[in-house]
Amino acid sequence: MSAKRELVIFGSAEIAELAHYYFTHDSDHEIVAFTVDDEYVETDSFKGLPLLPWSEVQERFPPGRCGMHVALSYRKLNRLRQAKFEQAKAAGYSLTNYICSKSAVWPDLVMGENCFILENQTLQPTVCLGDNVMLWSGNHIGHGTHIGSHTYFASHVVVSGHCRIGERCFFGVNATLRDFLNVGDEAFIAMDASLTRDVEAGSVVLGAPATVFGPDDPKGRKIRNNYFGLDD
Repeated sequence: MSAKRELVIFGSAEIAELAHYYFTHDSDHEIVAFTVDDEYVETDSFKGLPLLPWSEVQERFPPGRCGMHVALSYRKLNRLRQAKFEQAKAAGYSLTNYICSKSAVWPDLVMGENCFILENQTLQPTVCLGDNVMLWSGNHIGHGTHIGSHTYFASHVVVSGHCRIGERCFFGVNATLRDFLNVGDEAFIAMDASLTRDVEAGSVVLGAPATVFGPDDPKGRKIRNNYFGLDD
């Protein structure tokens, strides 16, 4: 039996704990350490493994030996997760994907790095995912759909076929999209929203039928900033 590949997780909170569980129980990777930026190190271990400051991890667990997975939430509308993804890439790490074995995917699935795809997904043929996409459990991604990098899906989202979704978007639980839609970057599609028309970058979409607040609408900006801790 071949040795498991060593993996460092960036993060030390809920998402990192879940990533540790999934990689440990359902992958050919062995988690060897956690890391966070130096100023956030409050203890020397997490989940029984070393928790190292970023300034030390590259020496003890170098990129040539270990991969890395950035396990952070959608805080700051995914901008923080993108920044740490880029930080790890710049340090030379290969960013490892996780696809749960309990999901349905096809061999032509195209995806970037550091994707985190949990159980009970249906990813239909010719789906394309960018870097650092998170799909929580139970989503349906229709055929021919492209999802941009650093986008986050909560659970039970239904995306119909041939949609184009931008970067750093957020989709809440039970959101639905009609086929052939375009969703711009940093759109916030809230829980239970039903989207039947294109929305531009920075939009907020609420309810069914959907109420759409454009990127310059003060109410929409307030909702988005409050939810994600932004100061735009």
